[in-house]
Amino acid sequence: MTDAPLVVTAIFRPVPGAREQVLAAMERVIPRVHEEAGCNLYAIQEAEDGTIAMIEHWNSAALLDAHGAGEPVADFNAELEGLLASPVEVVRWTPIPMGDARKGVVLP
Repeated sequence: MTDAPLVVTAIFRPVPGAREQVLAAMERVIPRVHEEAGCNLYAIQEAEDGTIAMIEHWNSAALLDAHGAGEPVADFNAELEGLLASPVEVVRWTPIPMGDARKGVVLP
């Protein structure tokens, strides 16, 4: 459904010694993405093993697609070249609301 909100996760695994470069690239792209239409959340989390997760919330798949085709993502991908141990793992999630309406779904 292209008109429903969705959550996206993108998993980044920096090569040894590249963490700071990956984070610097993220720091440059995030303010640009935060200004894009439909972007409600674009936040970074880090696991103990050094894996970096980008958690996103978009108003629609169409706006997410526009983001993916945009200049900020192209610039970001160019900056990440050679810095990741594996390709970025991107997953689109569709909400299945359950329980308390405020706690049972990821809200913008």
